[in-house]
Amino acid sequence: MERAKLAALLSSCVFALAGCNGSDERTSTDTAPTAARNVIFFLGDGMGITTLTAARIYAVGESGDLTIDTLPESAFVKTYSNDAQVTDSAPSMSAYMTGVKSNNEVIAMSSETKAIEPTAGVGNCGANNGTPATTLLEIAKAKGLATGVVTTTRVTHATPAATYAHACHRDAENDIAAQLVPGGAGFNSALGDGVDVVLGGGKKFFVPKDAGGKRGDGRNLVNELKAKGYAFAQNRDDLIGADAIKSGKLVGLFDSDHMSYDLDRNAVKEPSLSEMTTRALDVLQKNPKGYFLMVEGGRIDHALHNTNAKRALQDTVAFDDAIKAALDKVRKTDPGLKNTLIVVTADHDHTLVLNGPAARTGKTEPGKPGVLGVVRKYQDGTIARDADKVPYTIIGFGNGDNRVQGSRAGTALTDEVTGANDYHQEAVVRVPAGEETHGGTDVFLGAIGRGADTFHGVIENNAVFDLIRKAVQL
Repeated sequence: MERAKLAALLSSCVFALAGCNGSDERTSTDTAPTAARNVIFFLGDGMGITTLTAARIYAVGESGDLTIDTLPESAFVKTYSNDAQVTDSAPSMSAYMTGVKSNNEVIAMSSETKAIEPTAGVGNCGANNGTPATTLLEIAKAKGLATGVVTTTRVTHATPAATYAHACHRDAENDIAAQLVPGGAGFNSALGDGVDVVLGGGKKFFVPKDAGGKRGDGRNLVNELKAKGYAFAQNRDDLIGADAIKSGKLVGLFDSDHMSYDLDRNAVKEPSLSEMTTRALDVLQKNPKGYFLMVEGGRIDHALHNTNAKRALQDTVAFDDAIKAALDKVRKTDPGLKNTLIVVTADHDHTLVLNGPAARTGKTEPGKPGVLGVVRKYQDGTIARDADKVPYTIIGFGNGDNRVQGSRAGTALTDEVTGANDYHQEAVVRVPAGEETHGGTDVFLGAIGRGADTFHGVIENNAVFDLIRKAVQL
């Protein structure tokens, strides 16, 4: 046999064998559909690589694995916005959802759109100030797919808003809420009959002031959504029992503002992120054409702004639990993920750092702070000390409110102090409480399922939009 023919035969055999490997969730097969029908986009707000690393140590120790760590495909994502080296959540999520790099504070609008601060939650873009940029959720809706938005923040907050709304400023949350109500004033008609599942906090932007809300127009959007056939949930029992399967429409608003940190969550009142995710899938999976679901672990970001590492790490673990819950659920109907693409990433990082030369700590347990403790030298386990001869923590921040002015001599840091729920880690640059800033470094992206092997290398955040579109042929 000629060498060329032999090589061709061997190549075809290898291809055939690869195509028969039903356990490979990363590659296409001869019998599989040419595109995914389902997309789940997980966004850990502010979840930089150091936060991920710290959360891993916190939960399972240095050698353990989070679910995120097991995703077979990965990339690094550049996060800068159209006008800033360090982005905020509005343009970074908008880049993922629209393929457009916009200016800071802007929600799903063209790149030239200038951010104009709203009045009382009502925005005004002004004349000739940009145009709406079509989102993945809108495209999915137009194709007949079911759509869902799940978050631990207000559902009108920057990240969830960028999936379904368009605004010249992220703070126009009354306007953003109105864009969710089919047929109502301000409705985003690109959503067709509306987003099918919306779960999170932020009820105050859906009810009028006389009902304890923030709306000055007197509208009760909760009642308007109910009139459009949405089941409504305001606590965990409501969510589990909501009769949303028949109608295919579900709204859950579990707090007037953001939902609680996972560390503080009342499990009777508020569902976990995992529970919201799986309940959303209960509804969305009924659509035979498929679905697009966005899930945000949004309060990771808020804890980091407070330089409160313990709550940030716990919320990161809760986010990771939601990824596992989704994978377990989807694999029941799509075992090889041949019809489902799952992408996990962050919109930006923060200034959290891991100090050395720390010995391994293992996971955090009662009486054992782990990565939340003070630095102990790997050589002999003794407490490390700075130039002022006092202990310092493994986790620190580039900026934050807890910064000693001048010498740190006399600072009494112990594992008991630094492992407390409310402890704010020390910072290099002093800023007001709650105003620790985002960072500008690249973030991690992991993917699994149909088309996941197209995510690799170092990519722009707005390139993720096209990669998802191609994977699902939207």
